[in-house]
Amino acid sequence: MLSFILVIHLIIAIVLIVLVLLQRSEGGGLGIGGSGDFMSGRAAGNVLSKLTAIFATIFFVTSLSLALLSSSNQNSSIVDNISSDNLPQINLDLDEDTNELPDLN
Repeated sequence: MLSFILVIHLIIAIVLIVLVLLQRSEGGGLGIGGSGDFMSGRAAGNVLSKLTAIFATIFFVTSLSLALLSSSNQNSSIVDNISSDNLPQINLDLDEDTNELPDLN
């Protein structure tokens, strides 16, 4: 189930990128005017913006479902598997007279 939703999520992400790139640039954000004639009609703009909103909502829902499914499958943390016996021990005996750092090798 998790793999299926992940594949759908990736497909929706690609479609969402394409939909955003197909929309006409208004030029408000960067100060660059949009002079392209491709899909510049009002009807095409309305359809693209509605499709973008629909796919963004589906992307949001699949993101939440992936987060919920992955958290329910795993009850432990990676940090729980680390034992303190395997970690290197560093002894930091600093004398007040010296300003040298200890040798960590």
